[in-house]
Amino acid sequence: MTEEVGLFDVMYTCRAMRRLDSRPVPEDLLTKLIDAANQAPSGSNQQRARWIIVRDAGQRKRLAALNKKAVEAYIGPQSGRAGELPHQSAEKRQRMLDAVLWQAEHMQEIPALVIACFEFDGPVSAGEASRAGGSLWPGVQNLLLAARALGLGAALTTLGLSDRAASREVLGLPENMEAFGLIPVGYPLGKFGPVTRLPVAETMRWDRWSD
Repeated sequence: MTEEVGLFDVMYTCRAMRRLDSRPVPEDLLTKLIDAANQAPSGSNQQRARWIIVRDAGQRKRLAALNKKAVEAYIGPQSGRAGELPHQSAEKRQRMLDAVLWQAEHMQEIPALVIACFEFDGPVSAGEASRAGGSLWPGVQNLLLAARALGLGAALTTLGLSDRAASREVLGLPENMEAFGLIPVGYPLGKFGPVTRLPVAETMRWDRWSD
């Protein structure tokens, strides 16, 4: 039985775990992740978040192929992706990219791919769909924190769903449902530890941003 850790310990050590072991995750733990996700708030308490857990090898392979194609475009010379940031050195950026590339090469081996979806009243455009994110992303964060608490690795990506039509076909989505994010889940090959974030002094002001 995995010992659960405290809330703040979870938040401060919830690294994006992209390198994951191929051994299966028990069904009860995967169900527990979705139950935790469903505790998040949603607009007007409509509770329209829907979740698909992809375990079938053929399905994982198809989603992995879509993700790999999107990752290759993401790292290409025309991507405009910054090589370094003020708060993240080129070396650390490269380590992150290496993990993204590892995941792209091995996604079909990761035991569970969770697809975060939203159910609408009817068909919507991509632009209309994007406005529903506020009722879905809190649930995704709950899922990520629950995974960390249970000793599971997870990391949200939207790249694998970039080809909207192709991903809809793979997932068999009805016309009133949209996929927002793909979350590979498995036992981490790395270690949890402190995350590097900007200090509060740089990201917060009292009352007004400027005088």
